[in-house]
Amino acid sequence: MRVFTSRRHRRHAIVGLVGFGVGLAALYLAVRTYLPFVFNPEELRLVVQRFGVIAPVVYVAAHTIQVVVMAIPGYAMAVVGGILFGPFFGTVYTMIGVTVGSAVAFLIARTYGRPVVERLIHEDALEKFDEFSQKAGLPGLFLFVLIPVLPEDVISFVAGLSHFRLSVFVAVVFLGRLPAAAVAVLAGDGIAASQFLEAGLWMSSLVFASIGTYYYREEIFEQISAF
Repeated sequence: MRVFTSRRHRRHAIVGLVGFGVGLAALYLAVRTYLPFVFNPEELRLVVQRFGVIAPVVYVAAHTIQVVVMAIPGYAMAVVGGILFGPFFGTVYTMIGVTVGSAVAFLIARTYGRPVVERLIHEDALEKFDEFSQKAGLPGLFLFVLIPVLPEDVISFVAGLSHFRLSVFVAVVFLGRLPAAAVAVLAGDGIAASQFLEAGLWMSSLVFASIGTYYYREEIFEQISAF
């Protein structure tokens, strides 16, 4: 699968990555200087609690936007949710954001069609998903959602071009993304409690699950199709 369509696009991507890295470093220094409590999970949770209901609303909105605009890795957001809200509410708010954001991306693709999606996703990926979804149906969609390494934003946009109904897609996203999201939230909760070994084990399990489900995707698909 081609990642860049031309050398110019590759140069633009490299410049963008360098700019992103510089901006991220500057943001880190600024936050470290003016908002040091951000790097203290206990103080950060106390600050968040002072905002009351506004804090979960902002987090859910940010997670929803993340899915649609593909700016921040979803599981990084889930780790933040675990740090801020703990294991239970972190998982609840994360899944609301993931589900709503996926539904929005799905509806954008369903409403505006393939030309808009082609601007966001390479045509090769679209063609492979078209072929696979026609052959695999609902079990194949669930497999796509279940594999943690595959981003929900891409899945949502391309699924909007398929024959799946929104209600079916939302149910599949919620059930398929829940396990990995919960693990990422637990890792964030471990960081907040300064239990870095536990957090590392949760993150390692997520990484190995991503590799394993992707590597054995054909076998998993056969098992899912048997039901």
